[in-house]
Amino acid sequence: MRATAPIDGTVDARFASVRDAFRENFTSHNELGGAVCVVVEGIVVVDLWGGFRDLDGTSPWERDTLVDVFSVGKGLLATGVARLVGQGVIDLDAPIASVWPEFAANDKGHVTLRHVLSHKAGLPSIRRRLAPGAMLSPELMRGALAGEAPWWAPGTAHGYHVNTFGFLVGAVVERVTGSRIGAYLRDEVTGPIGADFHVGLAGADLDRVAEFRWALDVPPEVEPEGLEDLELMRYNAYWNPSGHSGLGVVNTEAWRRAEHPSTNAHATARGVARLYDALARGGSVDGHELVEPDALREASTESVVGDDLVLGRPSRFGLGFQLTQPERPIGRTSSGFGHFGAGGSVGFCDPDESLAFAYVTSDMGPRWQNPRNRGLTEAVFSAFG
Repeated sequence: MRATAPIDGTVDARFASVRDAFRENFTSHNELGGAVCVVVEGIVVVDLWGGFRDLDGTSPWERDTLVDVFSVGKGLLATGVARLVGQGVIDLDAPIASVWPEFAANDKGHVTLRHVLSHKAGLPSIRRRLAPGAMLSPELMRGALAGEAPWWAPGTAHGYHVNTFGFLVGAVVERVTGSRIGAYLRDEVTGPIGADFHVGLAGADLDRVAEFRWALDVPPEVEPEGLEDLELMRYNAYWNPSGHSGLGVVNTEAWRRAEHPSTNAHATARGVARLYDALARGGSVDGHELVEPDALREASTESVVGDDLVLGRPSRFGLGFQLTQPERPIGRTSSGFGHFGAGGSVGFCDPDESLAFAYVTSDMGPRWQNPRNRGLTEAVFSAFG
């Protein structure tokens, strides 16, 4: 039998209910291991971690344990792009083909990075079946996307680019900066502010990663038969190649080392909260300007809202950031922005409250309405009265 989940860390008295909600995740919501961090007006008011970092429940979660936060990494990418926009290095409305000529194939010469960041590019998946492990090679994935025809006319609708987002954005960033996407994010975004948040792990960081529990069968390696075009687009968005979303490979060293920016960012809750603390304060922290304010304002302003062709429900995005919705709040006020990740991990900020929040987990809980992150955020919001 697994031992009682240990919980460690600190909580300001005003936010004591967050500790209760965190403990409730283990006693009532089958939490294996995770962490939560809250920063208000630049002060860390919650810094908790607990449970176990291994599937057997024998190794306690440590203060510096990393875990795959899946699409929470899209917020990191959005921050990196906004930084480049503010520096005048990237033009959101220039054709992607101007820096990536091969991308113009199949009538995509007019598609821009703004289309990609707002999930309007029509490239949420690849039609032809890719070999297992293809998602571990950015070059292979980008080649397939460059040759792909859009599933809808770019700019006319939106659909969540679940796993292709990072390969598309990364290709542009690499071409304008000359750095690999993981290195760029480390050197220009997370490193200067000391955020423990990574795309592509190496060295000692590999020893800090928690195993991820995902109780699903691995999908077939062959293309499913009989699906209509819309169904195939949605299926392939998650399962082409089969490990695209991490299923079956998430606990391998190859996955952790790869640069799959939509899906395999690894972080501590403290690292994610550090990033969003800077964004909550207009893009600067401790005298360091991470993102120019106007560029951050544009990135966190609504770009699309409404029916999502991939998710099959309404979604709302800025330029790479998810924005708050009544069904799933991001922050207490309308100023909130950030990004959720599969399993329930989430990072966001609410600039109007000078609030940054991060929760990371090692269990694949509900993707849409997750009781673990909802309980934590409600406890945080209640502390504001």
